[in-house]
Amino acid sequence: NMDSDTLEAFQSELTCSICMNCFLDPVTIDCGHSFCHPCLSLCWEEGQSPRSCPECRGITESPDFQTQEAGFPESPDFQANIVLKRLASLARQSRADHDHSSEEQICVTHQEAKGLFCEADQTLLCGPCSEHPEYTAHSHRPIHRAAEESREKLLNRMDYLWGMREKVQLILTQEAKKAWSFKKFVALRKEMIKLEYQRMHPVLQGEEQLHLEALEQEANEICHQLKESVFRMSQYRESLKETYGELTELCHKPDMELLQALGNVLEMTDLVEMQKPQSVNPELTCWPVTGILDMLNNFRVDNVLHQKMSFHNVSLSEDNTSLIFGDDDHGVSRKLQGGESFVAWGARAFTSGRHYWEADVTQSFNWILGVCKNILTSDTSISIDSEEAFLLFSMNVNDHYSLFTNTRPSVQYVKRPLGRIGVFLDYDNVAVIFYDVFRSSLIYSFLPSSISSPLKPFL
Repeated sequence: NMDSDTLEAFQSELTCSICMNCFLDPVTIDCGHSFCHPCLSLCWEEGQSPRSCPECRGITESPDFQTQEAGFPESPDFQANIVLKRLASLARQSRADHDHSSEEQICVTHQEAKGLFCEADQTLLCGPCSEHPEYTAHSHRPIHRAAEESREKLLNRMDYLWGMREKVQLILTQEAKKAWSFKKFVALRKEMIKLEYQRMHPVLQGEEQLHLEALEQEANEICHQLKESVFRMSQYRESLKETYGELTELCHKPDMELLQALGNVLEMTDLVEMQKPQSVNPELTCWPVTGILDMLNNFRVDNVLHQKMSFHNVSLSEDNTSLIFGDDDHGVSRKLQGGESFVAWGARAFTSGRHYWEADVTQSFNWILGVCKNILTSDTSISIDSEEAFLLFSMNVNDHYSLFTNTRPSVQYVKRPLGRIGVFLDYDNVAVIFYDVFRSSLIYSFLPSSISSPLKPFL
Protein backbone atom coordinates (compact mmCIF):
# COMPACT_ATOMS: atom_id res chain seq x y z
CA ASN A 1 0.00 0.00 0.00
CA MET A 2 1.12 3.54 -0.73
CA ASP A 3 1.01 6.43 1.69
CA SER A 4 -0.89 9.54 0.57
CA ASP A 5 2.19 11.45 -0.62
CA THR A 6 3.53 8.54 -2.65
CA LEU A 7 0.10 7.89 -4.14
CA GLU A 8 -0.28 11.53 -5.09
CA ALA A 9 3.16 11.59 -6.73
CA PHE A 10 2.40 8.33 -8.57
CA GLN A 11 -0.91 9.64 -9.85
CA SER A 12 0.48 13.02 -10.90
CA GLU A 13 2.79 11.22 -13.36
CA LEU A 14 -0.23 9.44 -14.82
CA THR A 15 -2.45 12.49 -15.17
CA CYS A 16 -3.68 13.80 -18.53
CA SER A 17 -2.88 17.50 -18.81
CA ILE A 18 -6.14 18.11 -20.72
CA CYS A 19 -8.71 16.67 -18.30
CA MET A 20 -6.45 16.48 -15.20
CA ASN A 21 -7.67 12.92 -14.57
CA CYS A 22 -5.84 9.61 -14.60
CA PHE A 23 -5.01 8.50 -18.16
CA LEU A 24 -7.86 6.81 -20.02
CA ASP A 25 -6.79 4.75 -23.05
CA PRO A 26 -3.54 6.77 -23.28
CA VAL A 27 -2.00 7.75 -26.63
CA THR A 28 1.42 9.24 -27.35
CA ILE A 29 2.07 11.78 -30.11
CA ASP A 30 5.25 12.73 -31.99
CA CYS A 31 6.71 14.98 -29.29
CA GLY A 32 6.45 12.22 -26.69
CA HIS A 33 3.63 13.68 -24.60
CA SER A 34 0.71 11.44 -23.70
CA PHE A 35 -2.98 12.16 -23.27
CA CYS A 36 -6.28 10.36 -22.91
CA HIS A 37 -7.35 9.21 -26.36
CA PRO A 38 -10.85 10.73 -25.95
CA CYS A 39 -9.41 14.03 -24.67
CA LEU A 40 -7.07 14.36 -27.65
CA SER A 41 -9.85 13.38 -30.07
CA LEU A 42 -12.08 16.15 -28.71
CA CYS A 43 -9.19 18.63 -28.59
CA TRP A 44 -8.15 17.99 -32.19
CA GLU A 45 -11.70 17.61 -33.46
CA GLU A 46 -12.06 21.37 -33.80
CA GLY A 47 -10.05 21.10 -37.00
CA GLN A 48 -6.93 23.08 -36.13
CA SER A 49 -4.30 22.74 -38.81
CA PRO A 50 -1.53 21.90 -38.39
CA ARG A 51 -2.29 19.91 -35.26
CA SER A 52 -0.17 20.75 -32.24
CA CYS A 53 0.54 19.16 -28.88
CA PRO A 54 -1.83 20.58 -26.22
CA GLU A 55 1.06 20.61 -23.74
CA CYS A 56 4.20 21.85 -25.56
CA ARG A 57 2.45 23.24 -28.67
CA GLY A 58 4.84 21.32 -30.90
CA ILE A 59 3.51 20.58 -34.38
CA THR A 60 2.46 16.97 -34.87
CA GLU A 61 3.71 15.59 -38.17
CA SER A 62 1.28 12.69 -38.30
CA PRO A 63 -2.37 12.97 -37.24
CA ASP A 64 -2.40 9.28 -36.32
CA PHE A 65 -2.20 8.32 -32.67
CA GLN A 66 0.25 5.69 -31.44
CA THR A 67 -1.89 3.42 -29.30
CA GLN A 68 -1.88 -0.10 -28.05
CA GLU A 69 -4.09 -1.01 -31.04
CA ALA A 70 -1.97 0.79 -33.62
CA GLY A 71 -0.43 -2.45 -34.87
CA PHE A 72 3.26 -1.64 -34.40
CA PRO A 73 4.54 -4.39 -32.07
CA GLU A 74 8.19 -3.40 -32.63
CA SER A 75 7.62 0.28 -31.80
CA PRO A 76 8.81 1.67 -28.44
CA ASP A 77 5.71 3.88 -28.43
CA PHE A 78 3.55 0.77 -28.73
CA GLN A 79 5.19 -0.78 -25.66
CA ALA A 80 5.17 2.49 -23.72
CA ASN A 81 1.46 2.95 -24.24
CA ILE A 82 0.65 -0.53 -22.96
CA VAL A 83 2.70 0.18 -19.85
CA LEU A 84 1.04 3.58 -19.46
CA LYS A 85 -2.41 2.05 -19.71
CA ARG A 86 -1.59 -0.58 -17.07
CA LEU A 87 -0.03 1.98 -14.76
CA ALA A 88 -3.12 4.19 -15.09
CA SER A 89 -5.30 1.23 -14.12
CA LEU A 90 -3.07 0.57 -11.09
CA ALA A 91 -3.29 4.23 -10.11
CA ARG A 92 -7.08 4.09 -10.21
CA GLN A 93 -7.03 0.92 -8.14
CA SER A 94 -4.69 2.49 -5.58
CA ARG A 95 -6.99 5.47 -5.27
CA ALA A 96 -10.01 3.15 -4.93
CA ASP A 97 -8.24 1.05 -2.26
CA HIS A 98 -7.39 4.24 -0.40
CA ASP A 99 -11.03 5.37 -0.58
CA HIS A 100 -12.35 2.02 0.69
CA SER A 101 -11.43 3.03 4.23
CA SER A 102 -14.20 5.61 4.19
CA GLU A 103 -17.32 4.89 6.23
CA GLU A 104 -19.72 4.24 3.36
CA GLN A 105 -17.50 1.42 1.93
CA ILE A 106 -17.55 -0.66 5.16
CA CYS A 107 -20.27 -3.28 5.65
CA VAL A 108 -22.19 -2.33 8.79
CA THR A 109 -23.10 -5.99 9.43
CA HIS A 110 -19.67 -7.61 9.10
CA GLN A 111 -17.38 -4.56 9.48
CA GLU A 112 -15.49 -5.60 6.32
CA ALA A 113 -14.68 -3.61 3.19
CA LYS A 114 -17.21 -3.95 0.38
CA GLY A 115 -14.85 -5.24 -2.29
CA LEU A 116 -17.23 -7.13 -4.58
CA PHE A 117 -19.72 -5.92 -7.16
CA CYS A 118 -22.98 -7.82 -7.70
CA GLU A 119 -23.95 -7.39 -11.35
CA ALA A 120 -27.55 -8.51 -10.87
CA ASP A 121 -28.36 -6.03 -8.09
CA GLN A 122 -25.79 -3.38 -9.03
CA THR A 123 -24.64 -3.24 -5.40
CA LEU A 124 -21.43 -3.50 -3.38
CA LEU A 125 -20.92 -6.53 -1.14
CA CYS A 126 -18.35 -7.65 1.37
CA GLY A 127 -17.09 -11.26 1.29
CA PRO A 128 -19.53 -12.71 3.85
CA CYS A 129 -22.50 -10.91 2.26
CA SER A 130 -21.69 -12.44 -1.14
CA GLU A 131 -22.11 -15.90 0.43
CA HIS A 132 -25.60 -15.10 1.69
CA PRO A 133 -28.34 -17.19 -0.03
CA GLU A 134 -29.80 -13.99 -1.49
CA TYR A 135 -26.60 -13.42 -3.52
CA THR A 136 -24.97 -16.83 -4.06
CA ALA A 137 -26.68 -17.35 -7.44
CA HIS A 138 -25.45 -13.96 -8.69
CA SER A 139 -22.19 -13.16 -10.42
CA HIS A 140 -19.67 -11.24 -8.28
CA ARG A 141 -16.42 -9.62 -9.31
CA PRO A 142 -13.85 -7.44 -7.56
CA ILE A 143 -15.00 -3.85 -7.92
CA HIS A 144 -11.92 -2.56 -9.70
CA ARG A 145 -11.86 -5.38 -12.25
CA ALA A 146 -15.57 -4.90 -12.98
CA ALA A 147 -15.03 -1.14 -13.34
CA GLU A 148 -12.02 -1.50 -15.67
CA GLU A 149 -13.93 -3.96 -17.85
CA SER A 150 -16.82 -1.51 -17.93
CA ARG A 151 -14.43 1.27 -18.97
CA GLU A 152 -13.28 -0.91 -21.85
CA LYS A 153 -16.92 -1.44 -22.86
CA LEU A 154 -17.47 2.30 -22.80
CA LEU A 155 -14.27 2.98 -24.75
CA ASN A 156 -15.37 0.51 -27.43
CA ARG A 157 -18.76 2.20 -27.61
CA MET A 158 -17.04 5.60 -27.76
CA ASP A 159 -14.84 4.45 -30.65
CA TYR A 160 -18.00 3.40 -32.48
CA LEU A 161 -19.69 6.74 -31.78
CA TRP A 162 -16.64 8.64 -32.98
CA GLY A 163 -16.58 6.58 -36.14
CA MET A 164 -20.28 7.36 -36.63
CA ARG A 165 -19.53 11.04 -36.14
CA GLU A 166 -16.85 10.95 -38.82
CA LYS A 167 -19.28 9.21 -41.20
CA VAL A 168 -21.95 11.81 -40.43
CA GLN A 169 -19.41 14.56 -41.14
CA LEU A 170 -18.72 12.96 -44.51
CA ILE A 171 -22.45 12.71 -45.25
CA LEU A 172 -22.89 16.32 -44.15
CA THR A 173 -20.23 17.42 -46.63
CA GLN A 174 -21.90 15.33 -49.34
CA GLU A 175 -25.33 16.83 -48.56
CA ALA A 176 -23.92 20.35 -48.86
CA LYS A 177 -22.30 19.48 -52.22
CA LYS A 178 -25.50 17.76 -53.30
CA ALA A 179 -27.50 20.93 -52.68
CA TRP A 180 -25.08 22.92 -54.82
CA SER A 181 -24.95 20.38 -57.67
CA PHE A 182 -28.74 19.92 -57.59
CA LYS A 183 -29.30 23.64 -58.19
CA LYS A 184 -26.93 23.53 -61.15
CA PHE A 185 -28.71 20.46 -62.49
CA VAL A 186 -32.12 22.13 -62.25
CA ALA A 187 -30.87 25.11 -64.28
CA LEU A 188 -29.46 22.73 -66.91
CA ARG A 189 -32.64 20.65 -67.01
CA LYS A 190 -34.72 23.75 -67.69
CA GLU A 191 -32.59 24.40 -70.77
CA MET A 192 -32.88 20.76 -71.87
CA ILE A 193 -36.69 20.92 -71.59
CA LYS A 194 -36.83 24.14 -73.61
CA LEU A 195 -34.65 22.63 -76.35
CA GLU A 196 -36.76 19.48 -76.37
CA TYR A 197 -39.93 21.43 -77.00
CA GLN A 198 -38.25 23.35 -79.79
CA ARG A 199 -38.17 20.04 -81.68
CA MET A 200 -41.91 19.64 -81.19
CA HIS A 201 -44.95 21.44 -82.62
CA PRO A 202 -45.54 25.02 -81.36
CA VAL A 203 -48.97 23.89 -80.08
CA LEU A 204 -47.12 22.32 -77.11
CA GLN A 205 -45.93 25.66 -75.73
CA GLY A 206 -48.54 25.45 -72.98
CA GLU A 207 -47.31 22.00 -71.96
CA GLU A 208 -43.73 23.29 -71.93
CA GLN A 209 -44.70 26.08 -69.55
CA LEU A 210 -46.52 23.65 -67.26
CA HIS A 211 -43.46 21.39 -67.16
CA LEU A 212 -41.13 24.27 -66.32
CA GLU A 213 -43.43 25.49 -63.55
CA ALA A 214 -43.77 21.97 -62.11
CA LEU A 215 -39.99 21.57 -62.25
CA GLU A 216 -39.48 24.86 -60.41
CA GLN A 217 -41.96 23.94 -57.67
CA GLU A 218 -40.55 20.43 -57.19
CA ALA A 219 -36.97 21.73 -57.19
CA ASN A 220 -37.79 24.29 -54.50
CA GLU A 221 -39.29 21.55 -52.31
CA ILE A 222 -36.20 19.35 -52.73
CA CYS A 223 -33.87 22.29 -52.01
CA HIS A 224 -35.79 22.83 -48.76
CA GLN A 225 -35.42 19.12 -47.91
CA LEU A 226 -31.67 19.30 -48.54
CA LYS A 227 -31.37 22.37 -46.33
CA GLU A 228 -33.30 20.60 -43.57
CA SER A 229 -31.12 17.52 -44.01
CA VAL A 230 -27.93 19.55 -43.53
CA PHE A 231 -29.43 21.07 -40.36
CA ARG A 232 -30.46 17.66 -38.97
CA MET A 233 -27.08 16.14 -39.78
CA SER A 234 -25.31 19.04 -38.05
CA GLN A 235 -27.45 18.58 -34.94
CA TYR A 236 -26.86 14.83 -34.92
CA ARG A 237 -23.10 15.32 -35.30
CA GLU A 238 -23.12 17.59 -32.25
CA SER A 239 -25.26 15.14 -30.25
CA LEU A 240 -22.71 12.39 -30.98
CA LYS A 241 -19.94 14.69 -29.77
CA GLU A 242 -21.87 15.51 -26.59
CA THR A 243 -22.54 11.82 -25.92
CA TYR A 244 -18.87 11.05 -26.49
CA GLY A 245 -17.93 13.74 -23.96
CA GLU A 246 -20.44 12.41 -21.42
CA LEU A 247 -19.04 8.89 -21.76
CA THR A 248 -15.53 10.26 -21.29
CA GLU A 249 -16.62 11.93 -18.05
CA LEU A 250 -18.27 8.71 -16.88
CA CYS A 251 -15.07 6.74 -17.51
CA HIS A 252 -13.28 9.09 -15.10
CA LYS A 253 -15.87 8.57 -12.35
CA PRO A 254 -15.07 6.45 -9.27
CA ASP A 255 -15.51 2.72 -9.85
CA MET A 256 -18.83 2.29 -8.04
CA GLU A 257 -20.43 5.36 -9.63
CA LEU A 258 -19.39 4.11 -13.06
CA LEU A 259 -20.72 0.60 -12.45
CA GLN A 260 -24.12 1.75 -11.24
CA ALA A 261 -24.59 4.12 -14.21
CA LEU A 262 -23.35 1.77 -16.93
CA GLY A 263 -26.64 0.06 -17.85
CA ASN A 264 -28.58 3.30 -18.34
CA VAL A 265 -25.71 4.87 -20.27
CA LEU A 266 -25.45 1.98 -22.74
CA GLU A 267 -29.23 2.17 -23.33
CA MET A 268 -28.88 5.90 -23.94
CA THR A 269 -26.11 5.42 -26.52
CA ASP A 270 -28.25 2.78 -28.28
CA LEU A 271 -30.99 5.41 -28.63
CA VAL A 272 -28.52 7.98 -29.95
CA GLU A 273 -27.33 5.54 -32.63
CA MET A 274 -30.93 4.85 -33.70
CA GLN A 275 -31.65 8.56 -34.18
CA LYS A 276 -29.33 8.94 -37.17
CA PRO A 277 -31.13 11.05 -39.82
CA GLN A 278 -31.38 9.77 -43.38
CA SER A 279 -29.76 11.65 -46.22
CA VAL A 280 -31.88 13.04 -49.07
CA ASN A 281 -31.74 11.47 -52.54
CA PRO A 282 -33.17 14.15 -54.85
CA GLU A 283 -35.25 12.84 -57.73
CA LEU A 284 -37.18 15.07 -60.08
CA THR A 285 -40.28 13.82 -61.83
CA CYS A 286 -39.83 13.16 -65.55
CA TRP A 287 -42.98 14.61 -67.11
CA PRO A 288 -44.21 13.05 -70.40
CA VAL A 289 -43.71 15.02 -73.60
CA THR A 290 -46.75 14.65 -75.85
CA GLY A 291 -45.97 12.95 -79.18
CA ILE A 292 -42.25 12.51 -78.50
CA LEU A 293 -42.18 8.76 -79.17
CA ASP A 294 -44.16 9.14 -82.42
CA MET A 295 -41.60 11.67 -83.61
CA LEU A 296 -38.63 9.52 -82.57
CA ASN A 297 -39.99 6.38 -84.23
CA ASN A 298 -39.69 8.16 -87.58
CA PHE A 299 -35.92 7.65 -87.19
CA ARG A 300 -36.08 4.14 -85.74
CA VAL A 301 -33.25 1.73 -86.53
CA ASP A 302 -33.40 -1.86 -85.29
CA ASN A 303 -30.79 -4.48 -84.48
CA VAL A 304 -28.04 -1.94 -83.94
CA LEU A 305 -26.34 -4.02 -81.21
CA HIS A 306 -24.82 -7.02 -82.99
CA GLN A 307 -21.63 -8.06 -81.22
CA LYS A 308 -21.63 -9.28 -77.62
CA MET A 309 -19.10 -10.36 -74.98
CA SER A 310 -19.64 -11.50 -71.38
CA PHE A 311 -17.65 -10.30 -68.35
CA HIS A 312 -17.55 -10.51 -64.57
CA ASN A 313 -16.12 -7.06 -63.81
CA VAL A 314 -17.01 -3.56 -64.93
CA SER A 315 -14.87 -0.63 -63.73
CA LEU A 316 -14.98 3.13 -64.15
CA SER A 317 -12.20 5.61 -63.48
CA GLU A 318 -12.73 8.28 -60.81
CA ASP A 319 -12.90 11.03 -63.45
CA ASN A 320 -15.32 9.02 -65.64
CA THR A 321 -12.88 9.08 -68.59
CA SER A 322 -12.08 5.39 -68.89
CA LEU A 323 -14.36 2.37 -68.85
CA ILE A 324 -13.06 -1.20 -68.57
CA PHE A 325 -15.02 -4.42 -69.04
CA GLY A 326 -13.11 -7.49 -67.89
CA ASP A 327 -10.11 -8.19 -65.68
CA ASP A 328 -7.58 -5.69 -67.06
CA ASP A 329 -8.42 -2.73 -64.85
CA HIS A 330 -5.19 -0.75 -65.53
CA GLY A 331 -5.52 1.21 -62.31
CA VAL A 332 -9.21 1.92 -62.83
CA SER A 333 -10.57 2.10 -59.32
CA ARG A 334 -14.37 2.07 -59.16
CA LYS A 335 -16.11 -1.28 -59.57
CA LEU A 336 -19.59 -0.77 -60.99
CA GLN A 337 -20.86 -4.30 -60.74
CA GLY A 338 -19.93 -7.91 -60.19
CA GLY A 339 -21.49 -11.12 -61.41
CA GLU A 340 -22.10 -12.07 -65.00
CA SER A 341 -22.70 -9.15 -67.35
CA PHE A 342 -22.47 -8.53 -71.04
CA VAL A 343 -21.45 -5.77 -73.40
CA ALA A 344 -23.10 -5.22 -76.77
CA TRP A 345 -22.15 -2.77 -79.49
CA GLY A 346 -22.93 -2.01 -83.09
CA ALA A 347 -20.75 -3.10 -85.98
CA ARG A 348 -22.06 -0.10 -87.89
CA ALA A 349 -20.90 3.41 -87.01
CA PHE A 350 -23.04 6.47 -87.76
CA THR A 351 -21.44 9.46 -89.48
CA SER A 352 -24.51 11.54 -90.33
CA GLY A 353 -28.28 11.72 -90.07
CA ARG A 354 -30.76 11.06 -87.26
CA HIS A 355 -31.08 7.64 -85.65
CA TYR A 356 -33.21 6.27 -82.81
CA TRP A 357 -33.07 2.90 -81.04
CA GLU A 358 -34.17 1.41 -77.73
CA ALA A 359 -32.56 -0.82 -75.10
CA ASP A 360 -34.38 -2.82 -72.44
CA VAL A 361 -32.89 -2.45 -68.92
CA THR A 362 -35.83 -4.00 -67.06
CA GLN A 363 -33.78 -6.88 -65.65
CA SER A 364 -30.70 -4.85 -64.70
CA PHE A 365 -29.94 -2.33 -61.96
CA ASN A 366 -26.39 -1.63 -63.21
CA TRP A 367 -26.12 -0.66 -66.84
CA ILE A 368 -24.29 1.66 -69.24
CA LEU A 369 -25.51 2.69 -72.66
CA GLY A 370 -25.01 5.36 -75.29
CA VAL A 371 -22.71 5.97 -78.24
CA CYS A 372 -18.93 6.02 -78.45
CA LYS A 373 -16.10 6.52 -80.92
CA ASN A 374 -13.65 3.73 -80.14
CA ILE A 375 -14.19 0.29 -78.64
CA LEU A 376 -10.85 -1.44 -78.03
CA THR A 377 -11.30 -5.20 -77.70
CA SER A 378 -9.03 -8.03 -76.58
CA ASP A 379 -9.64 -11.65 -75.60
CA THR A 380 -10.29 -10.75 -71.96
CA SER A 381 -11.46 -7.14 -71.90
CA ILE A 382 -13.05 -4.18 -73.65
CA SER A 383 -11.91 -0.60 -73.11
CA ILE A 384 -13.74 2.61 -73.98
CA ASP A 385 -12.14 6.03 -74.09
CA SER A 386 -15.00 8.28 -73.09
CA GLU A 387 -13.40 11.43 -74.53
CA GLU A 388 -15.69 11.07 -77.52
CA ALA A 389 -18.41 8.99 -75.91
CA PHE A 390 -21.87 9.97 -74.69
CA LEU A 391 -22.89 7.54 -71.98
CA LEU A 392 -25.72 7.22 -69.47
CA PHE A 393 -25.28 4.70 -66.67
CA SER A 394 -26.99 3.45 -63.54
CA MET A 395 -25.05 2.37 -60.46
CA ASN A 396 -25.38 1.96 -56.73
CA VAL A 397 -23.93 4.75 -54.60
CA ASN A 398 -24.52 4.76 -50.83
CA ASP A 399 -27.18 2.04 -51.17
CA HIS A 400 -29.16 4.07 -53.69
CA TYR A 401 -29.29 3.52 -57.45
CA SER A 402 -28.79 6.74 -59.37
CA LEU A 403 -28.26 7.85 -62.95
CA PHE A 404 -24.95 9.32 -64.09
CA THR A 405 -23.37 10.63 -67.27
CA ASN A 406 -19.70 10.69 -68.23
CA THR A 407 -19.70 14.50 -68.42
CA ARG A 408 -20.39 17.24 -65.88
CA PRO A 409 -22.75 17.39 -64.12
CA SER A 410 -22.28 13.68 -63.61
CA VAL A 411 -25.25 12.89 -61.32
CA GLN A 412 -28.69 13.00 -62.92
CA TYR A 413 -31.35 13.88 -60.34
CA VAL A 414 -34.25 12.20 -62.14
CA LYS A 415 -36.12 8.94 -61.56
CA ARG A 416 -34.52 5.83 -63.01
CA PRO A 417 -36.28 4.33 -66.05
CA LEU A 418 -38.52 1.34 -65.37
CA GLY A 419 -38.06 -0.49 -68.66
CA ARG A 420 -36.81 0.61 -72.05
CA ILE A 421 -34.48 3.53 -72.72
CA GLY A 422 -34.53 5.36 -76.02
CA VAL A 423 -31.32 6.76 -77.53
CA PHE A 424 -31.59 9.47 -80.20
CA LEU A 425 -28.47 10.43 -82.13
CA ASP A 426 -28.89 13.62 -84.17
CA TYR A 427 -25.49 13.69 -85.80
CA ASP A 428 -26.09 16.70 -88.03
CA ASN A 429 -27.55 18.90 -85.25
CA VAL A 430 -24.94 17.66 -82.72
CA ALA A 431 -27.09 16.01 -80.04
CA VAL A 432 -27.32 12.68 -78.19
CA ILE A 433 -30.54 12.40 -76.16
CA PHE A 434 -31.81 9.71 -73.78
CA TYR A 435 -35.51 9.05 -73.16
CA ASP A 436 -37.55 7.05 -70.66
CA VAL A 437 -39.81 5.12 -73.05
CA PHE A 438 -42.31 4.00 -70.40
CA ARG A 439 -42.86 7.59 -69.22
CA SER A 440 -42.43 9.20 -72.69
CA SER A 441 -40.07 11.64 -71.00
CA LEU A 442 -36.65 13.20 -71.36
CA ILE A 443 -33.78 11.82 -69.28
CA TYR A 444 -30.74 13.75 -70.50
CA SER A 445 -29.47 15.67 -73.53
CA PHE A 446 -25.82 15.74 -74.57
CA LEU A 447 -25.25 18.91 -76.57
CA PRO A 448 -21.56 18.93 -77.53
CA SER A 449 -20.12 21.76 -79.60
CA SER A 450 -19.28 19.33 -82.39
CA ILE A 451 -19.14 15.66 -83.37
CA SER A 452 -16.31 14.75 -85.71
CA SER A 453 -16.00 10.98 -85.32
CA PRO A 454 -18.10 8.00 -86.35
CA LEU A 455 -20.22 6.90 -83.36
CA LYS A 456 -21.26 3.35 -82.50
CA PRO A 457 -24.28 2.32 -80.40
CA PHE A 458 -23.21 0.75 -77.11
CA LEU A 459 -24.85 -1.15 -74.22
